Amino acid sequence: MIRIGALAALVLATVAAPFAQAQAKSDPIHTGTFSSLAVGGHDPVAFFTDGRPVKGSKEFTHRWMDADWRFASAENRDRFAADPEKFAPQYGGYCAWAAAQGYTAPGDPDHWKIVDGKLYLNYDAGVQAKWEKDIPGFIQKADANWPAILAK
Repeated sequence: MIRIGALAALVLATVAAPFAQAQAKSDPIHTGTFSSLAVGGHDPVAFFTDGRPVKGSKEFTHRWMDADWRFASAENRDRFAADPEKFAPQYGGYCAWAAAQGYTAPGDPDHWKIVDGKLYLNYDAGVQAKWEKDIPGFIQKADANWPAILAK
């Protein structure tokens, strides 16, 4: 006779297995686990225009690549909508250093840098310090790894 706890575990494992496989691949745009917000709800255009992370507003939202992007103004939303690749962070907003290492990790909008007109995010201050020791080398490695690491 199967005990109820063992039966519950078996049912949970059976139900969760396909979901776990589906989740093994990363989305092309990093959003929170229970969110569809890109860049943590920050305005990606503001990094270029204000030189700092600025929280976006629900009022100014644009859907692109299955993610919701928020903006501080209608003007920023419209600029992004006209040319999203110009303003969206590289590697879908995942950590640039992690992409160089061959895996994904969340990018944090508080740890960012614009290099050659492109926005890069890093996981935290410590990781960003590592990344800044060889930005061109890490970008070259990350570019070579991307987007194949999404399938890992």
